[in-house]
Amino acid sequence: MTKADILSQENKLYGAIKDRDINVLEELLHDDLLFVIPSGAVITKEMDLQSYRDGNLMIRNLIPHVEHLNIIDDTAVITLTLELKGNYGGDDFESKFRYIRVWKAFSSGIKVIGGSGMIVNV
Repeated sequence: MTKADILSQENKLYGAIKDRDINVLEELLHDDLLFVIPSGAVITKEMDLQSYRDGNLMIRNLIPHVEHLNIIDDTAVITLTLELKGNYGGDDFESKFRYIRVWKAFSSGIKVIGGSGMIVNV
């Protein structure tokens, strides 16, 4: 696993988020994923996918800015800011978020196993 591999996976993830592509999200997110969303709630892979299936989350614009990317054996940790415009639960939003995401290599591919996101004051 290289930094280029992780950046490629990140780009694939951004596209899947914007396109609400459940199949690609299903492939990229590990079944045991745990993620802390900006409200502080902890969600699972299924909860995340359900928000896309239900149409609760729609991202119209996504601009990533990678800050750090560390490879540790078969695991990668990336921090980035994302400028997001979209709609959540019927409410439009436009905010900058900071994320940390943990990717791990498996025989089935490189998958997100955990992370967290929070709003960043600009």
